[in-house]
Amino acid sequence: MAILGIDEVGRGPWAGPLVVGACVLGDAQIDGLTDSKKLTAKKREALAPIIQEKAAVGLGWVSAEELDRIGLSQALCKACRDAVKQIKVPFHEIIIDGTVNFLRDTPLAGHVQILKKADLLVPEVSAASIVAKVARDNYMHKLAKKYPEYGFEKHVGYGTAAHKAALEKYGPCQEHRKSFRPIAELLGTEKSTKSTKTTKARGDRGETAACEYLVKSGHEIIARNWKNKFCEIDIISKFNGVLCFTEVKYRRAGGGLDAIDKKKLEQMRFAAELYMSQNGGGAAILAAAEVSGDNYQVTDFLVLQ
Repeated sequence: MAILGIDEVGRGPWAGPLVVGACVLGDAQIDGLTDSKKLTAKKREALAPIIQEKAAVGLGWVSAEELDRIGLSQALCKACRDAVKQIKVPFHEIIIDGTVNFLRDTPLAGHVQILKKADLLVPEVSAASIVAKVARDNYMHKLAKKYPEYGFEKHVGYGTAAHKAALEKYGPCQEHRKSFRPIAELLGTEKSTKSTKTTKARGDRGETAACEYLVKSGHEIIARNWKNKFCEIDIISKFNGVLCFTEVKYRRAGGGLDAIDKKKLEQMRFAAELYMSQNGGGAAILAAAEVSGDNYQVTDFLVLQ
């Protein structure tokens, strides 16, 4: 049975396109396939043309300008669907890396299995991640010649100290994602202060979307906004007898999970331990839900511990 593997590249950068790769290997045997992030650039560049030659490959692109216009969630769905349309060979199963079905609301939705770390575990998804990564990197290297001041050949659009310094000196170019906070703040289109009412309303909508996602995934919601004077937890749910403590991050253009750093993880762990000490112990996990876009869609869900 042929598998269609799907993976995305370029969700979080400040500049450049979002690219989704789709691949059916069929009977092709290609050595060295794994998560593209675990390969050197030289190895990826060697594998990409082999994959293109031996497998059926599709690439879906969404420009920075279009991503700003439709939002990250819709951009992911559009790029995925564009990539799949290019596959002209039969397949019986679709595996998408991550936690979100980008083919929802399409005739193919029922054939999809979403799988974390699929780019490491499933050769078809590994191949998709490699061709998408090489295609996007090549695009960014070409941009580096057009906009040499930004150093795109080094960071390929991601948020580094050098990229930030270049932005502060030269301002953004056409390829920068103007809806992403660092660029929006630089342009003055992101308000530096927001009313508590507006921020709370967005947070509440994000948490509601996360609760709906958890319920659809089989969770029982135990509590929302559980808090005391020491800490708080956005959502507490139970899944197969295991307590799940979920932090919800809403960002209009995505990237919310970047806020889950070591300090935040320690705060979450402390809050979970305190809740369990007051309400009984048992098995538990920490998780984070990213909610994005004007339509408040869950675009990522990660089990942290």
